[in-house]
Amino acid sequence: MTHPRDEHLFVIFGGTGDLAKRKLLPALARRMIAGDLPAGCVVLGISRRKWTDAEYRTFVRETLHTAGIVSESIIRQLEQRVYYHSIGQGLREDFYRLGQRMHELETAHRLKGNRVLYLALPPDAVHTTINRIGEAELHRSSGWTRVVIEKPFGRDLASARQLNQTLHQWFDESQIFRIDHYLGKETVQNLIAFRFANAVFESLWNRDRIDFITITVAEDIGIAHCAGYFDRVGTLRDMVQNHLMQLLTLIAMEVPIAFTARDLRYEKVKVLQAIAPITPERVVYGQYTAGNVHGRSVPAYRDEPGIPADSNTETFVAARLEIANWRWQGVPFYIRTGKRLPRRVTQIVVHFRCPPVSIFQPSVHCKIRPNILVMNLQPDEGFALGFQVKRPGPGFQLDTVRFEYRYADTFGPLPDAYETLLLDVIEGDPTLFVSEAEVERAWALWAPLLEQSVPVYPYPAGTWGPAEADRILVQDHIWVNINT
Repeated sequence: MTHPRDEHLFVIFGGTGDLAKRKLLPALARRMIAGDLPAGCVVLGISRRKWTDAEYRTFVRETLHTAGIVSESIIRQLEQRVYYHSIGQGLREDFYRLGQRMHELETAHRLKGNRVLYLALPPDAVHTTINRIGEAELHRSSGWTRVVIEKPFGRDLASARQLNQTLHQWFDESQIFRIDHYLGKETVQNLIAFRFANAVFESLWNRDRIDFITITVAEDIGIAHCAGYFDRVGTLRDMVQNHLMQLLTLIAMEVPIAFTARDLRYEKVKVLQAIAPITPERVVYGQYTAGNVHGRSVPAYRDEPGIPADSNTETFVAARLEIANWRWQGVPFYIRTGKRLPRRVTQIVVHFRCPPVSIFQPSVHCKIRPNILVMNLQPDEGFALGFQVKRPGPGFQLDTVRFEYRYADTFGPLPDAYETLLLDVIEGDPTLFVSEAEVERAWALWAPLLEQSVPVYPYPAGTWGPAEADRILVQDHIWVNINT
């Protein structure tokens, strides 16, 4: 799907923050270098710091150097399109002054009034900023306006609804881009191509052929510098309700009528609606204790700077979900995510059923093992399919071999997710963004659990979570940690 990329003013609220430094500014720079942005694109950084344009350009230059963008000519070209404005205390009159600055820049660069308002802000600042934008009419111009909201989209169902109501007071749903960077990853997008462009797999994608599916989003890091934020929200709110639910919907959804935002979102919401109620006996929480990760000793969660000594916040969640529809009835979906696990990996593993009858004589050498499809979303992005073959030599012995494919071998380094998503915002393409219905339905699923007291089990850093996570498994199912 092709959309025009109009000249525009790209406004970053939180323009000196961590997200702008690590992701947004490097992503915009790389797309400028690639020629994917119109020549008239102008960037305006916003924060409370009392900086000048020159000071912000120095900040941008240092940011790009850190990101590996060192071409002096490219940086000079970019600096000519970068400006800064201090929002002061963020009062109503401060936003009126911001509106005047935006108009001045649009006039100076002969822009047509197209605006991207990117809210790279702490969750507590989002509501006020949206209302200030509306009161100062920054969303009104002679062109289009799009607002980008980072996760988390609320901290529960009630706050998510309130956030959506606040947004809709000033913006239409078509103007709102709720960004979940996982959806911008090339390998996540390729789940759609893998399923719906290859009939050999789609014909097997059901309860008759699949035994169970596991989804793992593992982090080997701790909480870094986010103690204040993370200890208030925990892993369920931070990862499960958004990232893992999005991966689940892409794996489980029906074939959409067309590859459009409306049709994809419709099928994803249908999956969320079909998930059976999530009860405490199907969920396990964990919190890491001191341990060893990559050969380095790391402290317990409660010993991290800024974390209360009696904190009961979960750093690990595992759950068994069931989708009560025709395609998936009886197929468990196991999800897990956590911090301070052995390695960083996002992986979906599809366990197919064994043949209903074996024609081979039962023996230790002739045991049929199920076919396993591994989809590695990060790092070492690629796919691997395990299948049975006869081992060469006398007798009849079965062995498992794998067909493997890695993106880097064919396409080289993949673009960062934010590069893809920022272009989609500029084009006005919401396909890879989260709808209002998805947000609220996902929160509704987990709301009962948020209201209950669930035990939090310890696990040593550098392991795959608490042993209690095994209790949610059915029959002979196992968590599989596969290196691709």
